[in-house]
Amino acid sequence: MTEEQRYLFDLCGFLHLKNVLTPEELDAASEAARRYIDSAPEDLPPHFGQSENLKGFAHGFAFDRALEKLVFLPAVWPIVLELTNGKPMLASGTLMVDDPDGHTEASPLHCARDDYGFESARYEIHQGRIYCDDFVVFPYLDDVHPGDGGLLVLPGSHKSQFDRPPQLFSQGRIEGEVPLGVINITPSAGDVVIIPECLTHGVLPWKPVDRQRRVLTLRYRPHHRQPGRPIPEAVKERLAPETLELLETAHYTHKKEIATRQRVCLSWLDTSKGK
Repeated sequence: MTEEQRYLFDLCGFLHLKNVLTPEELDAASEAARRYIDSAPEDLPPHFGQSENLKGFAHGFAFDRALEKLVFLPAVWPIVLELTNGKPMLASGTLMVDDPDGHTEASPLHCARDDYGFESARYEIHQGRIYCDDFVVFPYLDDVHPGDGGLLVLPGSHKSQFDRPPQLFSQGRIEGEVPLGVINITPSAGDVVIIPECLTHGVLPWKPVDRQRRVLTLRYRPHHRQPGRPIPEAVKERLAPETLELLETAHYTHKKEIATRQRVCLSWLDTSKGK
């Protein structure tokens, strides 16, 4: 992390990195996401498909190489290495979509501590570097303008020593005007937002009637932590060796080969395999 990134992440609890994806990367990822979203369920590979709430598309990072590349974005990878103390693991990667058909509701303010207890997520400083054992990287594929809706964060809450009073901020469910103290982040297509799970966050309803909000949700943890829901073997068969290594759990003392690289370029076992 740069000195500026480290300061802002520690102070606010999030980073908004602008123009991270190149125009070519953005076009390719956007087109791949469109194909996934528009595919009929019977045409999708095994274990891919839309969630019951109509918002999440399972294993979005693995659907196409253009989306898989976003796991190792050069501007983000050094941050992943610092936050995991050089022991990175990708726990999941869902494609999230807000459609203009009105099915997207507000997601109440929450964080890992609210959902799972104070011991569920760590954020601390050690030897001048930040350590965080559960955080999310959001590459944005569409523009979000002020007033559209989308991601809410409560700056500084990642270090709060007190529980959030349940009645605060409209009982935590914000659907209209954003209360003072809460921020609605409005990235442009190609931007990336990074938040720790211990940061209080939520989502406003999506208001545009002619535009989507498509975001890849990449969850990273240190490789000795529980990864979460297992990724099926049929999904793993689609991935590059570097991504497979990133998905692996390992002992505290292990050092993954990819963690020795400041930049990771993907190779594929079978370059003729269609995705």
